[in-house]
Amino acid sequence: MGNSKSSAMSKEILEDLKLNTKFSENELAQWYENFQKTCPTGRISPAEFESIYAKFFPDSDAKTYAQHVFRSFDTNDDGTLDFKEYIIALHMTSSGKTQRKLEWAFSLFDVDKNGYITKAEVGEICQAIFKLIPTEEQEKLPADENNPEKRAEKLWSFFDKKDNERLAEGEFIQGVLENENALRLIMYEPMK
Repeated sequence: MGNSKSSAMSKEILEDLKLNTKFSENELAQWYENFQKTCPTGRISPAEFESIYAKFFPDSDAKTYAQHVFRSFDTNDDGTLDFKEYIIALHMTSSGKTQRKLEWAFSLFDVDKNGYITKAEVGEICQAIFKLIPTEEQEKLPADENNPEKRAEKLWSFFDKKDNERLAEGEFIQGVLENENALRLIMYEPMK
């Protein structure tokens, strides 16, 4: 029973993941085994994902950000993450190429999934990012980004758009690549 078809990763998914991630077949097999133990249904619910994410940010409120991350990785919009979505997410956030990471960041900021980002969506994600930053680190931020509204305003200013305009994916990626500060503002990395 332990080696039945239902507990094995399909050859198609394995080949696809080997092609599209940096993970080896052995690593993928190990990830799959752990995934099956943690998620016997073969799917991660939003609540399970939030719980996993909270472990990475024990001193912060990661729930809102985790919800946005989950939405951006649930590519088939079924309300769960399957193994393939989970591994692609892991790859893109940990070791993917800059271009792929920025494509993912765009999908994170595109809250309504309409293919564009608005200033309001930038504000919403900046609110979620800000909740990840511990209070003692917030106090050390520059004055023009020491709250979510200022951070969103500063980030939006890099794209040279009016408040009521929207931003396409290519514009977002180009704007972030052309400005180190924009890259820093779209994410949160704990201070060492």
